[in-house]
Amino acid sequence: MTLPDKPPVAILVFGTNTTRLLITDGDAVEVRAHRVTGIGRGLGRTGRLNETGVERVLEAVTEFNSLILKNGVTTIRAVATSAARDAENRDDLFKPVSEILSHELELLSGEEEARYGFLGATKGLPPDGGPFLVLDIGGGSTEFAYGTVSPEMYRSVDMGSVRFTEQFLISDPPKPEELSGAIQVARLHLDDIDREQTLMGRANSLVGVAGTITTIAAIEIGLEKYDPLVIDRFVLTRKAAEDVFRTLATEALEQRKYNPGLEPARADVIVAGCCILVAVMRHWEIEECLVRESDLLDGLAAELLEHG
Repeated sequence: MTLPDKPPVAILVFGTNTTRLLITDGDAVEVRAHRVTGIGRGLGRTGRLNETGVERVLEAVTEFNSLILKNGVTTIRAVATSAARDAENRDDLFKPVSEILSHELELLSGEEEARYGFLGATKGLPPDGGPFLVLDIGGGSTEFAYGTVSPEMYRSVDMGSVRFTEQFLISDPPKPEELSGAIQVARLHLDDIDREQTLMGRANSLVGVAGTITTIAAIEIGLEKYDPLVIDRFVLTRKAAEDVFRTLATEALEQRKYNPGLEPARADVIVAGCCILVAVMRHWEIEECLVRESDLLDGLAAELLEHG
């Protein structure tokens, strides 16, 4: 007797800059989609989610919901991250999203975000490459998770590509002192990690996930059309990361948009993301970053498929 195939699950993550969907059954079915929605733009100044960004999210969710229904999904987990953690008007997002999905949107803590990110990023990696430091540079926060088979420690830090753009990179193109200010503040956060979670900086392998790092890899490769199969397991050297940073940081926004591998919608925040990656690699003298396509969404999906 053949056991019936496991029905696919859907994971939706509502980030500061991007709304993402993964539909998977852990085997044959895999659908990924994302939209740059920018709900966290201006959050540092207003304390509120961006109204236009919320509208973009609702458009994306409506589109994603049709994919969910088309693929026969009955189990969904929808989570919001940094921007929703900080915003006073998160109900403006949570209520309509929950209504569209007929499923409650949850608030994920920074520590949970780091833990699930580790599980997704290290999936399929041989343990002898560990201990791993998984780095997820988001729009509003950056997550660090350390471990070999499972995460042993994690940390969520209030630095991200949108947050740092709005705090530091005011000019177009950014002035050298703005760039060095962003990197300096990032390194102060890393000093805190050194004092409190010393092992993080001593990991054997750096594994980078999510939009900032996959975009930097795509720019380094010069991908005209984004291809996850090319990006996954690409080794981004420190020299390459520095080269991409120098190129993007010296270009005005309109010029920057034409770099192959860079989504135009990310062009205004990618330099701040580069500042964070470069700060991490310089601070801990890391020469290589293994780039992964599997991340937070995959970690959430694995748990849902296992436990339902």
